[in-house]
Amino acid sequence: MGQKIHAFMFPWFAFGHMTPYLHLANKLAEKGHRVTFLLPKKAQKQLEHLNLFPDSIVFHPITIPHVDGLPAGAETPSDIHVSLWRFLSTAMDLTRDQMEAAVRALKPDLILFDLAHWVPEVAKEFGLKSMLYNVISATSIAHDLVPGGELGVPPPGYPSSKLLFRGHHAHALLSFSVYYKRFYYRLTTGLTNCDFISIRTCKEIEGKFCDYIARQYQKNVLLTGPMLPEPDKSKPLEERWFHWLSGFEKGSVVFCALGSQITLEKDQFQELCLGMELTGLPFLVAVTPPKGEKTIQEALPEGFEERVKGRGVVWGEWVQQPLILAHSSVGCFVSHCGFGSMWESLMSDCQIVLLPYLADQVLNTRLLTDELEVSVEVEREETGWFSKESLSVAVTSVMDKDSEIGNLVRRNHSKLKEVVVSPGLLTSYTDKFVDTLENLLNDAYLE
Repeated sequence: MGQKIHAFMFPWFAFGHMTPYLHLANKLAEKGHRVTFLLPKKAQKQLEHLNLFPDSIVFHPITIPHVDGLPAGAETPSDIHVSLWRFLSTAMDLTRDQMEAAVRALKPDLILFDLAHWVPEVAKEFGLKSMLYNVISATSIAHDLVPGGELGVPPPGYPSSKLLFRGHHAHALLSFSVYYKRFYYRLTTGLTNCDFISIRTCKEIEGKFCDYIARQYQKNVLLTGPMLPEPDKSKPLEERWFHWLSGFEKGSVVFCALGSQITLEKDQFQELCLGMELTGLPFLVAVTPPKGEKTIQEALPEGFEERVKGRGVVWGEWVQQPLILAHSSVGCFVSHCGFGSMWESLMSDCQIVLLPYLADQVLNTRLLTDELEVSVEVEREETGWFSKESLSVAVTSVMDKDSEIGNLVRRNHSKLKEVVVSPGLLTSYTDKFVDTLENLLNDAYLE
């Protein structure tokens, strides 16, 4: 094999997985390597603008086969309800022949994957190497995805007594258990059978969990850093938000976003709105319309819009989250603590308030709240319900200048941010990752 690598990338079809893969593809292409990126046809249009090296990164469209139970035209998890994801994962398995045909025709050196647990078999068949590139936190894998694990119960030797599920997280485990067994099997099989493991994280945040995974699977674990996109200087914050945010004092606005995959029940959505109102602070909430409602407007609590006019906006469409967080008037970020949002919150100057829904988000929340002490979590009842009062209390506890907890998490966050955004830290991760990968592959093919 020559010095230059030709890598296939085949991530799970969710945008939260495909996007960091594409950022990694850009880093490989920057170093002169080639990438063939396998993805559903429709997703290609939404990701094209992130491909910074179209001559070196080629999109290879995959046709999603028909599966009973999967709505026609559905290609990504954001097209369907979480309860139907299992049908999409079945469809992914049925694309194996398309993957094999592409490997046969294009002869890559390496295949990167996450949930398609059969990729190592395909790689071995063709004499290639496979790498499981994991884009959820090392914390989640260490807690739930090591051999012999059990849902919600950390395995022996797990390196933290703080990162555990609590009673009020039962709702998250329940929501996860629908596809947990399938998910667990896929990841543990992939981790066991692949040649190399890599994780989208850095040791400054999750070092002991990465070491634990390396010991469990007896493989090197390569880290890529958080793989966030380079800020696009050509696309400033939309005028409407820039103008609106600029009307408030520095650090006074609460920004709440719960990601594209979380759709609240109407009563919980209304409680969220009322909790924001109760803080008395200016706020911008960006969430999808609640279940059963076509628009945000028709789901708002009665009289709400009039009461918060001029200081509060609830928005039902996509917003430029990193640019909003970077605006000087935003002082608090209320988030579901998905892994991408977790990194964005750490790199911002905002106070962090967390409202997790899925199991991995709960573990990310424990990492930030209990292990690193840089955030607070909104208190919930055993049923998973949070009240407007508990949301308001969490937000005001970090926004009050005299609050002890607010000052503690601000100090800790500030120190950690300094480390994470220190010049060269993220580039050094990707440089080291690419160098190590080149050496591993050269050694493997010389054997």
